[in-house]
Amino acid sequence: MSTLQRILYVEDEPDIQAVAKLALEMVGGFTVKICSSGEEALREAVAFAPDMILLDVMMPGMDGPSTLMALRELPALAELPVAFMTAKVQPAEVTYYKSLGARDVIPKPFDPMTLASQVRAIWEA
Repeated sequence: MSTLQRILYVEDEPDIQAVAKLALEMVGGFTVKICSSGEEALREAVAFAPDMILLDVMMPGMDGPSTLMALRELPALAELPVAFMTAKVQPAEVTYYKSLGARDVIPKPFDPMTLASQVRAIWEA
């Protein structure tokens, strides 16, 4: 099994982008690329070649679920592990996200000190 190194994080909120990037790079030692929209993720994802994608659910334009559907259409990303990051974590919502093909859901607000280990645990699951 390959190791988790490169993470694509799709999130429209600059403050959250900054905290997550710092947490994943400094605490987790990952290489992180931030995309501010689903459209940007579709343009950048294949070239970045992530090992895993973290997706915000609520975004203007393409939301997380539609971004996931579109990413799955790209052969290089069809099987890639994806986790949603969202405040919407009612059991029915989590079940819905998983039905779309997400491995898991990371609740927001997340703890910067444990985010990297949460991501790694989802990757290894």
